[in-house]
Amino acid sequence: MADRLKRGQSLLIATLAMGGAAPVAAQSALGDPMRPPSAAAAAPATPASATPGGYSLQTIVLQPNGKALAVINGETVALGGSIGSARLVKLSDSEAVLQGPQGREVLKLTPAAGKRASVALPPRPQAEDKR
Repeated sequence: MADRLKRGQSLLIATLAMGGAAPVAAQSALGDPMRPPSAAAAAPATPASATPGGYSLQTIVLQPNGKALAVINGETVALGGSIGSARLVKLSDSEAVLQGPQGREVLKLTPAAGKRASVALPPRPQAEDKR
């Protein structure tokens, strides 16, 4: 019985020694997904959806108490507030309007999305049961 137990321990130790190191090495190559990015990677790039004025709308918050906010270029701007040389003059659920020296600029929350009317498809004919 003791000989069997020793052999089982040896087998367990050998298995851990061979297979235990590979998953640890693979995990360390991935890095920690919760770690903040390095300073070089943290610098925000100009998004593809930025307007000619360089503004990009990320979020709109419309609150029931009347306070309206927008996140533009990573900055929280209240309705009537300023970002750069432009003032936030209007907010809706899908766009923000800035008024600046270059004139009015409309920022869309989802610039590539468009509304389309849905089309009802005709019912599909039922296949006949051939038995």
